[in-house]
Amino acid sequence: MTDHYDAIVIGTGQGGYPLALTWAGAGRQVAGIERGPVGGSCVNVGCTPTKTMVASARVAHLAQRASDYGVQTGPIEIDLDKVRQRKRDIVADFSGGSQQRFENTENLTPIYGEARFTGERTLEVALSDGGTRTLTADEVFINTGLRPANPYIDGFESIDALDNASIMELGEVPEHLIVMGGGYVGLEFGQMFRRFGSDVTIFDRGERLLKREDADVSDEVARILRDEGIDVRLGTQADRFTSTDDGGVEVTLSDPNGTATIRGSHFLNAAGRQPNTDMLDLDNAGVEADERGFVRVNDRLETTAPGVCAIGDVKGGPAFTHISFDDFRILNENLMNGGDASIEGRVVPYTVFIDPQLGRVGLTEWEAHEQGYNARVAKIPMAHVARALETDETRGFMKAVVDGDTDRILGAAILGIEGGEVMAVLQTAMMGELPYTTIRDGAFAHPTLAESLNNLFSALE
Repeated sequence: MTDHYDAIVIGTGQGGYPLALTWAGAGRQVAGIERGPVGGSCVNVGCTPTKTMVASARVAHLAQRASDYGVQTGPIEIDLDKVRQRKRDIVADFSGGSQQRFENTENLTPIYGEARFTGERTLEVALSDGGTRTLTADEVFINTGLRPANPYIDGFESIDALDNASIMELGEVPEHLIVMGGGYVGLEFGQMFRRFGSDVTIFDRGERLLKREDADVSDEVARILRDEGIDVRLGTQADRFTSTDDGGVEVTLSDPNGTATIRGSHFLNAAGRQPNTDMLDLDNAGVEADERGFVRVNDRLETTAPGVCAIGDVKGGPAFTHISFDDFRILNENLMNGGDASIEGRVVPYTVFIDPQLGRVGLTEWEAHEQGYNARVAKIPMAHVARALETDETRGFMKAVVDGDTDRILGAAILGIEGGEVMAVLQTAMMGELPYTTIRDGAFAHPTLAESLNNLFSALE
């Protein structure tokens, strides 16, 4: 027996969830398929829980340096059980609200299980409570996201490796946390657990952390982490893993100077993620994927199969919650309103929630030169920002890239206190196609971080 719907949404992440609710609210018959908790990775194992724990780690950091502000405290202790429970409570609140709405929206049929294509816009779902169900639809939306990718390194399968989800369920602070990967996940967790009291080693095969950033940004991030006592090793790869008798791990590392073995109590794999497409049987639906399994889409998010679209991380490109939600807006505009929205040329902002934050938007300096712009660069250290001095948060710098021919802002990197919030001011200016002089000459409230943008752009003169 086959059930037919106007639309099937596979996955309830930050693109699929609002899409299912919006289409159902418009009177369409929608089937929403989810194999795990409603809300996807962001709510359950990504943004929400990690930033909750980052906040706890920052409180620990401030308590440790309270004397810098003239406040005397005693020794601090980390109650990781309470940190974890606070995280669980917030996740349960967010996810529970999403699930309730998912299950009680008119015209929306929730289906829990694993979906795979058996034909053109035809799916078989292995139901979580047993049995199978066959569905067809006029439109199918793939929103299955990513998962951690395990490396093919000798001995890896023999160790008890943590990933971004399991590390947040630890009930004790690791004695020595070894982190493989110098991207967002590795850096956020590495700094977090260093502030909780762990010895931390981060290694990456690349020559820089956050390899997509300009070299001066990557170098400053490495300096900040090293200043906090984190052992950062670059140009370094793992050759072998060995489980120790006490439940820890030994990692044999190699770099241009030779090999070394380090021992840790815990190991975090933060070296990459892979798309959740291997279980979908995409070929049966005529949906093409690239060599890594990411679904191929055009600028309107349409796949190679008529009536099938992909949104969010599963299609490759920037893996951010806000991009997934923007994908939803584009599809909704095109399919529900007859629009012609496209992902081409959209501005992609993001924030790396290390401390201080790295807020990024638009082109890097290197990218601007590579694309042939007459790029001009404005840069000032946070030590020249009044608000940063007043709060004793002077690490990092502010940097903006400007088109010398049009005075338009091409991109920015704000590595400093509340860098993501300051970046958003420049993103707004970019969206409005304002010249940098408008920000340079703006009257911002004193003393705020945004006010420092006056000085940033004055550095161009």
